[in-house]
Amino acid sequence: MYQLDQHIYFYLLLVIPGLVVMYVLLQLWKRRARKQFGDQNLLRRLSPERSSLKPLLKLILWCLALALLAFALVNPKIGTKLETVKREGVDLVFALDVSKSMAAEDIAPSRLEKAKRITSEIINNLVSDRIGIIAYAAGAYPQLPITTDYAAAKMFLQNMNTDMMSSQGTAIGQAIDLATTYFDDQDQTNRVLIIISDGEDHSGGFEDAVEKALAEGIRIYTIGVGTARGGRIPLRSRGVIQSYKKDSNGDVVITRLNDATLQQIADLGEGGYVNGTNTEEVVEYVSEMLAQMDKKEFEAKQFADFKDQFQWFLGGALLLLFLDVFFLERRTAWLRRLNLFNEKEETP
Repeated sequence: MYQLDQHIYFYLLLVIPGLVVMYVLLQLWKRRARKQFGDQNLLRRLSPERSSLKPLLKLILWCLALALLAFALVNPKIGTKLETVKREGVDLVFALDVSKSMAAEDIAPSRLEKAKRITSEIINNLVSDRIGIIAYAAGAYPQLPITTDYAAAKMFLQNMNTDMMSSQGTAIGQAIDLATTYFDDQDQTNRVLIIISDGEDHSGGFEDAVEKALAEGIRIYTIGVGTARGGRIPLRSRGVIQSYKKDSNGDVVITRLNDATLQQIADLGEGGYVNGTNTEEVVEYVSEMLAQMDKKEFEAKQFADFKDQFQWFLGGALLLLFLDVFFLERRTAWLRRLNLFNEKEETP
């Protein structure tokens, strides 16, 4: 298990492509300048100590040193001590709708991104609850089993998108059926399923799934993402909108929030429905709901001690910068004897 303290310093890595571009431009300028100055053979005789490979090696050393320095500033930490601790909480499963309609942008930046943000903010406010994640469209697929690893949950969450399912549609019933298999602790009385969707359901028949979940002691809450006026469904290629989804008549499809379906599911599941427009209100609603539930004590393994690893990256960066002293553009005597670059001695 590892942690990264300061992710922002990864942006320093963007300097490396800039250095490479500057190096290429500088070498092109030097070559053009030498051609204008005089005969190339004569210039090589006048500067026999100049190495053509050392500037490139110098660039590589600087790029590697900069990369290591960026990682040192990020300060990765490795868990060194795994402990079993007792925790009290609720088993909470998120079912996220990843159908194409969730790509609609009537809620910025899109319905799915809004749903992911809501889920992430809810996770940030959890203390000791166990969580799982399900993705569903025409079918439902497990993404993360019940766990206390919130960092892993966020990682899986960020990778979810509307292209991850080959078949499209919205089968809420299948998502509920799958959720019933997530809760493997028979003694856990407080089980919660949170469905985050725009409410479109192309398969129907979710009533039986809700009844089955209720029999398993699972309460179902729903969060609606979208607007009543709706929005178009963009079709992208490499991140660029190429067109919008059309129906069989060639008309652009407008997808709207179906809060009636979500409200019905919540009522049947003895839970509640909340509109997801305001993220803070949703997080507060879920927090209050969880606070009113009895907590079940369970054991969980977690890393209790993390050790900094920045010193290894910093040491590597300093070592490379130190080596750079010996790889200047002018040949050094000991390198000439080693002939590392297979450079022939120039004779006057």
